[in-house]
Amino acid sequence: MTRRKEKTELAPKEKQPISGHAGEPTRSGTYYSPAVDIFQTEEDLVIVADMPGVAPENLDVNLEDSVLTVTGTVVDPDSGWKLRYREYGIGGYTRRFTLSDKIDQSGIEAKLVNGVLTVRLPKADALKPRKVVVKAA
Repeated sequence: MTRRKEKTELAPKEKQPISGHAGEPTRSGTYYSPAVDIFQTEEDLVIVADMPGVAPENLDVNLEDSVLTVTGTVVDPDSGWKLRYREYGIGGYTRRFTLSDKIDQSGIEAKLVNGVLTVRLPKADALKPRKVVVKAA
């Protein structure tokens, strides 16, 4: 009897405001948990986060006690128009990642391009694959 493999697809989650279960909020306004993809290469881990509407000057990426915190604020444009209907909620983004000692924390890099944040977390040298040189006798 052969088992049929079911195809599983990962669907994006709907944007949901962060609830207060993680502690008391210290920021005013609505904050969302940005959707992220995490990739692994031989050299590093890469976090890609969707943060539409966040300008580079309104983005903070902080590392403290092995916790990487990403916070971006979205400024609601004052267009002078009277809002009649909105399908997209305006708010900031915040997400926290606990890093292991397998990450070289001194080499973390981040860049924001067109609302997409890319954070590179380099692996510690001991974890990177290396080629062993074979010596002839």
